[in-house]
Amino acid sequence: MRLPVVLLLALTSPLAQAQHLNPHASFLDVPARQSTLAATTNPLLLAAIKSLHSCAATPLVPAPASPMDIPHHYLSGSSGPINPAEAIATHVYASFEHRITDGMNQYLAANNHTESACALSQLDTWAQAHSLLDYDPRSQAWYQVEWTLGSAAITTSVLVNDATLDPAQLHRVIAWLDAVSRKDISFERPDRDLNNHHYWRALAATATGVVASDDKLFRFGIDAYNGAIDEIDPAGAFPREMARHENAIHYQGFALQPLLLIAEFASRQGIDLYSFNSHHRTLRDAILFYGRAVADPSLVKPYTSDPQKLDFHPNDFAAFNFYTAHFGADGLPPSILEALQHPTTDTRLGGNTTILIAQ
Repeated sequence: MRLPVVLLLALTSPLAQAQHLNPHASFLDVPARQSTLAATTNPLLLAAIKSLHSCAATPLVPAPASPMDIPHHYLSGSSGPINPAEAIATHVYASFEHRITDGMNQYLAANNHTESACALSQLDTWAQAHSLLDYDPRSQAWYQVEWTLGSAAITTSVLVNDATLDPAQLHRVIAWLDAVSRKDISFERPDRDLNNHHYWRALAATATGVVASDDKLFRFGIDAYNGAIDEIDPAGAFPREMARHENAIHYQGFALQPLLLIAEFASRQGIDLYSFNSHHRTLRDAILFYGRAVADPSLVKPYTSDPQKLDFHPNDFAAFNFYTAHFGADGLPPSILEALQHPTTDTRLGGNTTILIAQ
């Protein structure tokens, strides 16, 4: 049975009951991570640090035109050939995400205040332009908002720990994130918009809820996680993602990414979502199914007869760095562990996840 969010919170943490969010908690302990990275001799972490790009060395990304106009991802329906026009329209959002996460990652890796100031200034440029607020909610633009908003909120959750940054800029950025997130979740239809996009909107809401001390947004994220665990079937699959034809395995992984970050943000607020279960299933069951299906696509045949796309890249596994940081590698499928032997990055998850959390 799916637990109401109020009951879930009551069962998990006195801190949650008090509804006092720590806006500086982020999804990681920033000072501790900076110390770890400064002293590391781990070859994987050193390679990740060496691979980082610079916010300060790249040009400002101007705010995009409004209203947002982005072609549909697929040429037809929810599968099949990808529309090349989408990549052209979304280039500005990808550039923005790269620049802000580059600056934040450099701040973590080298305590570089020039880089953190650059990331904040880039965020403030879009905040002052009221970006991500003018779009058709039944279009591809709605999806782009959830991803870019999540990247911005995750980045800001780290930057708020830098006491050298301009407080006026931070205030504007946080107010903007709050407005964008509240609008983003306002279009959801109960019992309909509940696939991976619901989880990505929830991640953006969770991260924003933390930095803005917005309990409504934070609770939205916790409730979405709760609902996602309720969706997991006996095999460990998300049935809504299994309906994505040749992309079923990819979408299983895509759904897991925001859920892992929601669990990290919740953990830093004293709420253990990793242990939350529904029908005796936890997030780990969905992780195991994904890793096994990558190696053995026949596992999705009960859901779809379509041959699966198997063009996986280590970056597709970037979010699992957060899981292994908590629980280690024991019992995880080799497909996941092999991918994590390389530096991994995803701007929607805060950039270089090896830098962020890998041990």
